[in-house]
Amino acid sequence: MEKSKVLIIGGTGYIGKKLVKASLGLGHETYVLQRPDIGLDIDKLQLLFSFKEQGAKLLRASLDDHQSLVNAVKQVDVVISAVAGVPFRGHHILQQLKLVDAIKEAGNIKRFLPSEFGTDPARMKHALEPGRATYDDKMVVRKAIEEANIPYTYISANGFAGYFLGGLCQFAQITPYVESVVLYGDGNVKGIYVDEDDIAMYTIKTIDDSRTLNKTVYIRPPKNILSQREVVQIWEKLIGKELQKSSISVQEFLSSMKGKPYEMQSGMVHYYHVCFEGCLTNFEIGEDGVEASQLYPEINYTTAHEYLKRFL
Repeated sequence: MEKSKVLIIGGTGYIGKKLVKASLGLGHETYVLQRPDIGLDIDKLQLLFSFKEQGAKLLRASLDDHQSLVNAVKQVDVVISAVAGVPFRGHHILQQLKLVDAIKEAGNIKRFLPSEFGTDPARMKHALEPGRATYDDKMVVRKAIEEANIPYTYISANGFAGYFLGGLCQFAQITPYVESVVLYGDGNVKGIYVDEDDIAMYTIKTIDDSRTLNKTVYIRPPKNILSQREVVQIWEKLIGKELQKSSISVQEFLSSMKGKPYEMQSGMVHYYHVCFEGCLTNFEIGEDGVEASQLYPEINYTTAHEYLKRFL
């Protein structure tokens, strides 16, 4: 079967550049949206040029220019959005409604993957403010997609390894300590942590797979379903010493949010739901979902042990 042509929106972002790499690596004709109003962001421009050198094609279009967006969409089969969805990187989730309008008008798209890549928003209606805004906005986009009868796949990639594993699941910490660690509660709540390159690879694998059409794809690599305490134990074995452990209760954690900037409060809410509530693992995948590592066992995913070895 001929591989789909892919357009990636937000290709210079944190997960977007991984998606471009994976799409090219798996042999897809890959297009990356280039905004005309890039300004003086030379790093972003150089990254776009590097994509071009690797074989990607740049399409000049903007979410704020409907016709340019329609013209771009008409050149491909699949659209993947990786626009920023967390406040500290810029929250642009609802901008995708313009993309939905363009896809609907173009009428040729076989699959649309909106920017999700984290916790399944359909399961987060109870989420605390201000972190709930991210989930609510993603559900607004989902509703627009489904009302427009656009074929879709939603990617629930759980916890990015870069944010969770590196800091031993401690908020606002991306490198591991070698002396001490703060456990959330008893540290025994299970989470799921996935390397960002693996997220991109699984994502691109789904786009021509009929099994993932109009489904939510959950990425749950078995060896990376771990509690915070288990993550710490892996690190302790790697460095050959036991860390000094303290703990923070759920009440203390939530109280510590007060007075902090909006962006930090939003991030802390996400950590609360993952590390105290267990929102990534406290449910079974239903008929409307499939699990990526079972669909694509050929992907040799990065384990938590392998990821943490990078810090030695």
